[in-house]
Amino acid sequence: MSDDIKHECGVAIVRLKQPLAYYRERHGTPLWGLKKLYLLMEKQRNRGQDGAGLGVLKQHSAPGSQYFHRQREAGPNSLDRLWRHVHDDLARLVRDLKIGSADETALMRHYPWLGELYLGHLRYGTHGGNSTEVCHPYVRASNWRSRYLSVAGNFNLTNTEEIFGMLVKMGQHPIGSADTSTVMEKIGHFLDVANEALVRKHAGKLDGDELAKRIGDELDLARVLRKAARAWDGGYFMIGAVGHGAAFALRDPNGIRPGYWYEDDEVVAVASERTALVTCFNVRNDQVREVTPGAALVINHQPVEGRWASEVEILPQAERRSCTFERIYFSRGNDADIYRERKALGRELVPALLKAIDFDLARAVISYIPNTAESAYYGLLEGLEAHLAEWKEQEILRHQQAGTLGTDVLRQILAVRPWQEKAALKDAKLRTFISGDDDRGELVSHAYDITRGILRPGEDNLVVIDDSIVRGTTLRQSILRMLSRLEPKRIVVLSSAPQIRYPDCYGIDMSELGRFVAFEAAITLLRDRGQSHIIDEVYRACIAEEAKARPESINHVKRVYEPFTDDELSERIAKLVRPTDLTWDGEVRIVFQTVAGLRWAIPGHTGDWYFTGDYPTPGGYRVANRAFINYVEKRQGRAYEAKA
Repeated sequence: MSDDIKHECGVAIVRLKQPLAYYRERHGTPLWGLKKLYLLMEKQRNRGQDGAGLGVLKQHSAPGSQYFHRQREAGPNSLDRLWRHVHDDLARLVRDLKIGSADETALMRHYPWLGELYLGHLRYGTHGGNSTEVCHPYVRASNWRSRYLSVAGNFNLTNTEEIFGMLVKMGQHPIGSADTSTVMEKIGHFLDVANEALVRKHAGKLDGDELAKRIGDELDLARVLRKAARAWDGGYFMIGAVGHGAAFALRDPNGIRPGYWYEDDEVVAVASERTALVTCFNVRNDQVREVTPGAALVINHQPVEGRWASEVEILPQAERRSCTFERIYFSRGNDADIYRERKALGRELVPALLKAIDFDLARAVISYIPNTAESAYYGLLEGLEAHLAEWKEQEILRHQQAGTLGTDVLRQILAVRPWQEKAALKDAKLRTFISGDDDRGELVSHAYDITRGILRPGEDNLVVIDDSIVRGTTLRQSILRMLSRLEPKRIVVLSSAPQIRYPDCYGIDMSELGRFVAFEAAITLLRDRGQSHIIDEVYRACIAEEAKARPESINHVKRVYEPFTDDELSERIAKLVRPTDLTWDGEVRIVFQTVAGLRWAIPGHTGDWYFTGDYPTPGGYRVANRAFINYVEKRQGRAYEAKA
């Protein structure tokens, strides 16, 4: 993706099912579980580079010793620094206390990062800063193991302010108003209620360790989650651990955010991406299960009727609206299904590409914007090869019927193929801080480089495919400037995603309407055509909708786009992203995927609200309308903030 948007955190759970000695004997180290968590997090590194966190639970630690340990790092290279800290702690113990790395008894006593249950989190912060304090996992501490709660997740709620108000009405004084802290306090409240009920049930009959054990055995974690989650509106996949050794992974009813799990006789593991589990445990795709939307994977602190883990319905499953951006861009492309889907997105663009180059493949260099568009590029080439195979067959038959099919003609027909070149290269991030404001733009323009001499200046067209175009900033500031130096006759930019027209409120950093180049195109077209009254009408409609006691699920922002065809918007976007000071006099064309093409390529994932404006939850419509109000009133920030 050329536009840098932050998105989608990553989560991981590793729950050991055997004593630590088993892993030493079977795998050569009691640190097997910790190493698996490390691998799960490394294989999801793409999901978070603003922060990383680790939580380890020691289920059988003695009273007086800490039973949950946490380490969080924020900022650049946070994942590397997190695991360096874990490694350095072990090296220090081996050096200073002469503890062997295979001595599970001594390590369990002295090494914070050895336990039976591991949580991992990678953070991409949409909002809220990048300090260590906002990194997951969050902790709600207690001396009662069954009340100790740690939570991490990949989510955004649209009604955090409402939930915050519920906590205040209960008499709480929540510290902070972030989604995660609000969610944790909501779960924590009902966890306290469940504990207190069990204490009353066994009062006068049990005490001490017996009471604590009985509470842990009888605690209904699924019931706690049902009560906590019933008011949530948003997309989420959150994981958590309770101090007595239980854990959970909860997914929203629409399946907006992804979540997967794997179990064998050694481990129960959870991750945001299937391919991470497949690689980490070297298993087949079909051995990794998807967490059912609306359900929680509840992992017990001990086997219950022979089972460690089971899915339990928490909320009724709603219409499936899994996020398509996961498939287009966010998730790792080595998942078999995602790879096929991205190639299909490229193939679907072939007819529009041919039209954009006037069907002149002989004078069209085909390339891609590094690096996530590469799979779509392969699909585009396959589609072009299929088109040419049909064309070659027709040409051969035509010449055959005309009696003109000689060796030279046949050779010329068979030689036609897509002209592939690597036109763009992405450089490492440039240190723009070393320059002043006046020349910073010049450095930004060099974020990409080009391969010179790959086309005939003024004669050949240059086609590049990107996975999506959000703001158009990188196209304007860097890509088009660099590609124009090749002096093609025309530059055609293909987007494997449709036009992004509406804000996201479920975990992607796309919450401000005014930053979308498609929205900018619609607004400028309205003004140029004397239709500015539509902007005022939509604003008043959004204000009126927000004032209702029960707002309807209506997206008034759709009216901004209704007067225009997709092609009209694409033409205006091409003008907006073209640098005004460009000396090259060639033409720029932008071609977007259609929504129909998206649905054909990715049939199993229908979460397309940022393209269509059709949201899976009522809160999504409220956010879209509020985002338009913020745009008109020139307010910055996301449209779903809690107010502390």
